Amino acid sequence: MANLDVVAPEAPKSDAPKLGGRVRRLRRQEGMSQAALAAELGISASYLNLIEHNRRNLTVPLLIKLAERFDLELSEIAESDEGRLSADLMEAFGDELFGDIDLTNTDVRDLVTSNATVARAILALYDRYRNLRDDADVTGGAGVPGGEEATASDRLPSEQVSDFLQARANHFPELEEAAERVNHDSSLSGEDTFRAMTTFLSNTFGVRVSELPADENRVVRRFDPEARVLELSSMLPTDSRNFQTAHQIGLLAAEREIGMLVDEGDFTGDDSRRLARIALANYFAGALMMPYESFHRAAKKHRYDIELLQHRFHVSFEQVCHRLTTLQRPRKRGVPFHLLRSDIAGNISKRFSLSGIHIPRHGGACPRWNVHSAYLQPGTINVQISQMPDGATFFCIARTVFKAGAGYGQPRSYLSIGLGCEISHASELVYADGMDLERPERIVPIGVSCRTCPRMDCAQRAFPPVAHALETDENARGVSAYISAKG
Repeated sequence: MANLDVVAPEAPKSDAPKLGGRVRRLRRQEGMSQAALAAELGISASYLNLIEHNRRNLTVPLLIKLAERFDLELSEIAESDEGRLSADLMEAFGDELFGDIDLTNTDVRDLVTSNATVARAILALYDRYRNLRDDADVTGGAGVPGGEEATASDRLPSEQVSDFLQARANHFPELEEAAERVNHDSSLSGEDTFRAMTTFLSNTFGVRVSELPADENRVVRRFDPEARVLELSSMLPTDSRNFQTAHQIGLLAAEREIGMLVDEGDFTGDDSRRLARIALANYFAGALMMPYESFHRAAKKHRYDIELLQHRFHVSFEQVCHRLTTLQRPRKRGVPFHLLRSDIAGNISKRFSLSGIHIPRHGGACPRWNVHSAYLQPGTINVQISQMPDGATFFCIARTVFKAGAGYGQPRSYLSIGLGCEISHASELVYADGMDLERPERIVPIGVSCRTCPRMDCAQRAFPPVAHALETDENARGVSAYISAKG
């Protein structure tokens, strides 16, 4: 038998697109092992592992096989996480800590392209620094109350969970299957969803559902695992009551799936692991109340009309928006959306992007985003064509929602929900009907945040840009205090 020399594939060129993260995410979305996908592609599992870690390039034949396997266009496969990582790093370098360092967007992109691992390490260091700095501001440098030392992972577990959801494209086939199984067993297709869920809890887990009195206004859901009692606030509207019940079903019926997913996550503390369990149980609740097949079909039929979907599935505006971001099942995909939730002070409490738009990692978003202007017309859907400084254009909608107080004199909590997609998908949405998407005057120039935005003609600029020297003149005023009037 002739001897065959096995030649190791060349390392990827530095200017080649890094697609390993994209391949790994697609594989995980279907719950596939490396060995299973490698077998379908006709390569070894070890070679696929090198591809997923950006140590080998994807060949054109492999790209075609991946596109066919996951029912995607080649351009969709070629999308990487470099843009989001670059934006997060630019936001970090916008901190005054780096004020004396002359960094440009090109410098950051070169780093991300040449060594994304180092770029992520820098971002992790900055996150830790920022969190510890915030701790010191709160405690005067003396640690947290009680003498315990604060750590970055304990301080902001929400960032770890947000990154986890983003890495999985906010799609979990394991939870979809668990929800479909429960949906079938509990006969939720009937009119009285709440009764069907409470009956399922009683018959399957011996859990009794009772009502919390209205004066216990700090608790909306409380489960006693010893007594097997689930208490729900009597102040909850129907959609929230149903969602909280479905959430508890998820914690019980999908305990194994949730546990396995949390174990796969890169969580560094108990707080982040608990928050991840909550996020995954919320995902299950959405999948239970809005089953994938029927919800995807209705979303396509009604062209993503959120209010029609609310009535069809008896859920809230925010619940529909969140569910729309999860429609990533191969061969039955929905529009790739981004989602953010902001309060009236501009704090972002929920962020996720499949559209490619960059949502700030820290602090608030650009004041020109319609997620802020939606507060000027409460309850009305606000439509905007938004364009980033790099020319990427998005079709965005936003609407306010509120959570009522427990009684007279109790304050309401107002939030704004932003949902959007890349402009090429706009025609699939009912909200684009009658709009000329090509008219330049309809486009609103936006940025990620003032410190990283290069636009020098924005009257709403609140901070000087990191990439431009600050020019001030006491005898002349530009459209903003941080913009020169020299022109």
